[in-house]
Parts: sequence; structure tokens; C-alpha cells
Amino acid sequence: MANPAAGLGRLLGRAFYETRPEVVCPRLLGKVLVHRSEAGVMAGRIVEAEAYLGPHNDPPDPAAHSHRGPTPRTLVLFGLAGHSYVYSIYGRYFCLNVSCESEGLAGSVLLRALEPVAGLELMAQNRGLPAGLEMNDTVLRQLTSGPSRLCQAMGITRPSHNGLDLTDPASPLQIREDGFVLEKAMATPRIGISEAVDWPLRFVVPGNPCVSGPKGLKGRLVAIP
Repeated sequence: MANPAAGLGRLLGRAFYETRPEVVCPRLLGKVLVHRSEAGVMAGRIVEAEAYLGPHNDPPDPAAHSHRGPTPRTLVLFGLAGHSYVYSIYGRYFCLNVSCESEGLAGSVLLRALEPVAGLELMAQNRGLPAGLEMNDTVLRQLTSGPSRLCQAMGITRPSHNGLDLTDPASPLQIREDGFVLEKAMATPRIGISEAVDWPLRFVVPGNPCVSGPKGLKGRLVAIP
């Protein structure tokens, strides 16, 4: 049977994720998150992400879910790199992270925004938007700008998608490389947190309309490592 995601590029292998999250994070920009759901294939280009450092970091990252060590909630972060860590907020929304580094180190990257590239009508339906909308920049931002929006649009939940191996060709959730080239990212402080707020570990595709707060975005351009 043909792979419905095959036209979206090459599946990233585990070695891609087996380094520090502040390196993996900017490298993920431009890659394509794919969800092969029962309703159809949805995909979006990663345009914003944040790195969260493992508890071995000096100093530890107080904003990371893993900073106090493994718990039943965060156990997947301490396993092999390249797995999904999905957590809930406000009891109804979800956020998607990718585990990084060697087993036991628990680095991660939070996916914060996508630029939709496939399954846009299905994404709009998942977000509860009216059918037949013109897919302009404003609507695209409504679909997948923000970590909980992108999970809702892509149909990603903790019960169904936490702990998946994103490097497995059989996984319904994957990250793929389709040849998109990005030489520089904009680095800014992370947002939506109350600790280590000044650490410049948020990376975005400069000028992309789907990132959070594109008009007021400030930071410095950094080379993709």
C-alpha cells in the first residue's frame, strides 16, 4: 500500500534528535509535521519552536517539565530521542513536544506554530472554522499559530499520540524533510512561561505570517547549526 505521506519528503531518523534541544530546535524549522489520521493526511511546516533543557543542564531549566526528574507524566522524555510528548493544558487543550538527546537526559522541543501545507480543510474542520474559507494568512494563523491551536488543527491529543516514535515509518505522527532550506532563524526568549523567561530558546522562521505575534517579533538572527 502506498504511503500517503511519501510526497511530503523523507522521514527524519533518530540521529537527528540525539543532540541538545537548542540545536535540534532551530534545525526543526522548515521540517514538516505529518499526521496520518483516519480522516486523512494533515501536514504543516514547522515555523516556530522552543527548546527545553534536561535536568542535567547546568543550571537546570526550571521551565522544563523534566526538571525534577522522571514522573509518570514525563517518563517518555527520559526515553529514546524522537518520541512525542503530549501534555494537556486547562484540561482541554494539548501541546506537542519532541524528545531529544541521549536516553535519560530528557531534552525536548515544543512545537509552537506550523504553516499548513496539506489537509487544510480538515484542519479548519478540527478547529471549528466555517467551511469554504479563503485560506489567506489570517485564516492560516487561526489554524496553526500557537501550540494548542496546532494540536487541535492536526487532531493531536495526549490519549492518542503521547509516546509515539516519530522515527517509525508506521507511526501516524511523523516529522519529514521535504527539501525546504532555511539558513538563519530568529532567536527570541521563550513565551508563555514564568521562569527562565530571558533564555533565548525560542526559534522562528523570520517573516513567516504563521508565527506567534509576527508584527511585534523581536530577536536576533542566528545561523542554523
